[in-house]
Amino acid sequence: MRPIYISYLNRLDIEELKLDDDEILRAVEASLAAQGRGETVIEPRVHLEPGVARGHFNVLRGAIREPIDSAGVKVVGDFVDNYTLGLPSELAVLLLFDPHTGIPKAFLDASGITDMRTGAVTAIGAKHLARAGSKVLGHIGARGTAYWNVRLLDRLFGFDEIRVHSRRPESRNAFAERLSRDLGKPVVATEDWRSCVEGADIVVEASRLVQPEPLLRTEWIKKGALVVPYGTMSAVELSLTDIMTKVVVDDWGQCRTGKFGSLRAHVETGRLTDATLHGELGQIVAGSRPGRESEDETNLFWHRGLSLSDIALGHAMLEKAERMGIGQRLRFA
Repeated sequence: MRPIYISYLNRLDIEELKLDDDEILRAVEASLAAQGRGETVIEPRVHLEPGVARGHFNVLRGAIREPIDSAGVKVVGDFVDNYTLGLPSELAVLLLFDPHTGIPKAFLDASGITDMRTGAVTAIGAKHLARAGSKVLGHIGARGTAYWNVRLLDRLFGFDEIRVHSRRPESRNAFAERLSRDLGKPVVATEDWRSCVEGADIVVEASRLVQPEPLLRTEWIKKGALVVPYGTMSAVELSLTDIMTKVVVDDWGQCRTGKFGSLRAHVETGRLTDATLHGELGQIVAGSRPGRESEDETNLFWHRGLSLSDIALGHAMLEKAERMGIGQRLRFA
C-alpha cells in the first residue's frame, strides 16, 4: 500500500493563519450556495451525552462536491460549566476525508472553526433577511460563538449601537470591553435581557441555559427586525413565530429532529412545519428562494450549525496553511 499522509493543524496553527473576516464569510457563503444548489450531502447531527457532567457532544457529518471535494465529521463538546475550569465551553475536532476512497486527508482543531463559522452563518443570514440599514444590534450571550457573531455582523452592517448581555456581570463586561477594543467603537453591556434586545434591528439569542426558559419576550421585538435564536436550550416564547413574516433555517432535516434547539417546541407543537417554513438559507443564497422582500418584514433565522460550514472553512484554512507553510504532515499508514 502506498504511504498515506494527513495534514494536521492545531489551535496555534489556526491562530497563526489569521483568517480575516472576508475570508471567513466568503468560504461559508460558498458552502451555503453549494447546499442551495444541491451539491452537498448533509445528515442531521447526532448527540452523545456521557451523563457525568452538564454537557454533551454534537457529531456533525456532511460532504461538499467540487471544488472542495471533501467529506467531513466534526465532534464538538458543549459543556456549560467549563468556564469554572478555565476552559472554553466548546472544544472540537474536524476530520476531512477523500469522499472517493475514504482516505483521511486532514485533522484540525475545530474549536475556533466552530466559533468563526457560526458567526459567519449568523452574519450571512442577516445579510439576506435583515434590513439593509440595520443600525442597532442586541446580542444575548458572551461565550463561545458570541464574539464572531458580533464581529462579523458589524463587518456587514457597521452598527451605530451594539448591546450585549449575559448572566454573569464579569462575563458580559469583559465581552463588551473586548469588542469595543477590537471593533473600535463603544459596546454597551446591559444588565437585563429587555434593555439589550428591545427595539433592536437585529437580535441574536445565543444564551447558554441549563433548561428551556422563555427569557426573550415576543413583545420586545420591533416590527421589521430580524431575530436569530440558536441556543441549545430554548430561550424564546412559543408566540415568537406568530409575529414572523418569514422563518428560515439552515437545514430543515436537522431542525425538525433531535431533542435540542431554540425552536424545538415550535416544531413539536406544529407551529413550525414544512408549510410554515419559508425555506433554508442555502436556497436564499443560491437564489432559488427570496430573502427579505420589504422593509416591513419581521423575520427569524434559526440555525443549528452545519457540517458543511465546518468543512468549507477547514478547507480554506488548509489551503492558506499550505501557502504559508504552516502545520504538520503526519504519516497515517
